[in-house]
Amino acid sequence: MADLLSDDEIETRAPSGWERDGDEIVRVYEFDDYLKGVAFASEVGEIADEEFHHPEMIIRYDEVEVRLTSHEEGGITEQDVTMAERFDDVR
Repeated sequence: MADLLSDDEIETRAPSGWERDGDEIVRVYEFDDYLKGVAFASEVGEIADEEFHHPEMIIRYDEVEVRLTSHEEGGITEQDVTMAERFDDVR
């Protein structure tokens, strides 16, 4: 099991563009059209499946909202921060 990050660690370690929402870190990625967002979500899904750490994703017409948390630990861990960085690299 991974250790939960402290409030200060979350504040300083979450990548730019990611915000805390309770026990999750959240980012909304904007796209020019729906299919670009779907392609992004598909790539993120592949990474998540490889790492067995699955985010919640909401696909809208011109944006994709991604939410990360470590359910087993009950909050935000280093794995969430690492995944957020990997997802940013896709964008």
